Amino acid sequence: MAAVLDTLPLAIAVIPWGILCGSLGIKMGLSLLESQLMSLLVFAGAAQLSALSIIGVGGGLSSILGSTAVVSSRHLLYSATFRGEALKLPLYKRIAFAFLLTDEMFAVAENKKRTLGYFSFEYALISGFTFYLIWNLSTFTGIIAGKSIPNLEALGLEFAIAATFIAMVVPNIKSRATLIAVLVSAVSSVIFHIYAVSNGLLFSGLMGMCIGYLLENKAEEEEV
Repeated sequence: MAAVLDTLPLAIAVIPWGILCGSLGIKMGLSLLESQLMSLLVFAGAAQLSALSIIGVGGGLSSILGSTAVVSSRHLLYSATFRGEALKLPLYKRIAFAFLLTDEMFAVAENKKRTLGYFSFEYALISGFTFYLIWNLSTFTGIIAGKSIPNLEALGLEFAIAATFIAMVVPNIKSRATLIAVLVSAVSSVIFHIYAVSNGLLFSGLMGMCIGYLLENKAEEEEV
């Protein structure tokens, strides 16, 4: 029950995002079943929106796969964080964990791990499934709304994406190194956007992580 309650605030925050994803699927020419299957089988919000945009302009499978790889690259870091615990699990549990691993599940499970002092697979799985259920329900709502409400995407539902990430990041800013890393990423992403730098968001994230890592190491050395 704790996993459900801890996940609900983040899951509710992405409901507008899921509605947008469902409605865009219909707008881009997917059927009701295809739009729903995309959330049921892919389950990768930002990558889904990126793929739908590519489908809308007639892009090919290679473009969709390339975009998905770039957008989802942050999951490599999430996986590395839980690698030690995941390797102790049987294969079917690892597959379930990998499929349900999202930004939101990572944030909630990592916070719980710090609180408990150990990794709880059951907690992480319930957290991920709670998010999966709400994401698919909101996608279904978007599919229905997309068929009956014109220009649904014009309502600014995509702001839910930014709001969700802000809600995940801010509570974890507990050190000077983290604060500077976040500021570097934020400022550089704005600059890259202004100058239309390709993959600027990815580069800004890497810059923030590198600077945060260096500052954290320096702080630990000064304490020794």
